[in-house]
Amino acid sequence: MRKRLSVTIFSLIFLFIIPKTFPHCQIPCGIYNDELRFKVIEEHIVTSEKSMKQIEELSQKPNKNYNQIVRWVLNKENHADEIAQIVTYYFMTQRLKPVAKENKEAYGDYLTKITFCHEMLVYAMKAKQTTDLAHVEKLRQLLKDFHNAYFP
Repeated sequence: MRKRLSVTIFSLIFLFIIPKTFPHCQIPCGIYNDELRFKVIEEHIVTSEKSMKQIEELSQKPNKNYNQIVRWVLNKENHADEIAQIVTYYFMTQRLKPVAKENKEAYGDYLTKITFCHEMLVYAMKAKQTTDLAHVEKLRQLLKDFHNAYFP
């Protein structure tokens, strides 16, 4: 019985914690799907937006369902974290390689992309802190701008 419980706990840790901790292998494996990552970030943005709207809507009801409000808050926070994780662990550490300052054009391109990533991290954090839909719109625009810079 104890061994079975240990296997179950290990399986749950493996299924739910490990994949969220390491979104890509960082070996480097050479298996990348940049366009997919952009689409996944967009999905997280849409989900954060829906969460914010649900939090606002549920908070205005006379008989507040605090359980549902908390669930939407946690959902919003998790999706903002996922955005930050993809931006950091996929793009900033694996896909955007540092460029020598002497190569002015390539360095300028690199700085543009890194700046978009940094701004997305800041607005993902702001989306966690509030229900202000302006942060979601800013994230959406930054993702679009980053996509255009990433795929010229």
